[in-house]
Amino acid sequence: MKMKLPLHDLKNQKKSEVELPLQFEEEYRPDLIKRSVLSLQSKSRQKYGASPEAGMRHSAELSRRRRKYRGSYGLGISRVTRKILSRRGTRMYWVGALAPSTVGGRRAHPPKAEKNWEQKINKKENRKAIRSAMAATLNKDLVQQRGHHLPESYPFIIDNSLEQISKTKEIKETLESLGFTKELERSAIKKIRAGMGKLRGRKYQKKKGPLIVVGEDCPLTKAAKNIPGIEIVRADQINTHLLAPGTAPGRVTIWTDNAIKQITEKKLFI
Repeated sequence: MKMKLPLHDLKNQKKSEVELPLQFEEEYRPDLIKRSVLSLQSKSRQKYGASPEAGMRHSAELSRRRRKYRGSYGLGISRVTRKILSRRGTRMYWVGALAPSTVGGRRAHPPKAEKNWEQKINKKENRKAIRSAMAATLNKDLVQQRGHHLPESYPFIIDNSLEQISKTKEIKETLESLGFTKELERSAIKKIRAGMGKLRGRKYQKKKGPLIVVGEDCPLTKAAKNIPGIEIVRADQINTHLLAPGTAPGRVTIWTDNAIKQITEKKLFI
């Protein structure tokens, strides 16, 4: 028997029930969800490395040829690349250069910008991870473990009229009427106390709030950008990073009726 969820209007009144697709019946796999999130994070990681010419901008050499007057043959010095700092006739005053053990020389094993940090994951594993994260959003215990404040009627599906809201003020009022007042307060931007985080520029703290999944591009997408912690995503653009921020499954998620229909009709993530 398929799972059903109540369909609520914008005033939190139950209208009917909606049958959920098979994607929401996936088993809970936190290991796969973590792999998928880490894979997404690795793709957005900025590459870094030393300049290929760092420490190599010296005209340094050391010849061991017998009859070269600028060579080191017979002087009893080690074979370290050197540059001439000063000279007097055929007597040279060398200083080490280029080598990792010398002042101003290159590093022995510097970080290289061409290194690939991407962590790969199979397509079927990634789809299974998304389905598992989708199912986790309906588990009230998992959502509360993340620290979210939920209304008594959670989980539920919201009417499509939510997608047509075009003003930020109306969205706030709607979420408050749905019982997410404490959740909006929790995800608001807060100034942290003095400490090491503040010294490193992290003066403000913003927690993840509700994720709203819509069926298609709508006015709600633009209107909700100004509310801290809230994110809007189309049903066909869902990923584990949105459903399980920080690899922790169970983000509080509001699904619209249109989003559920899109997942069912297009057979997304199967």
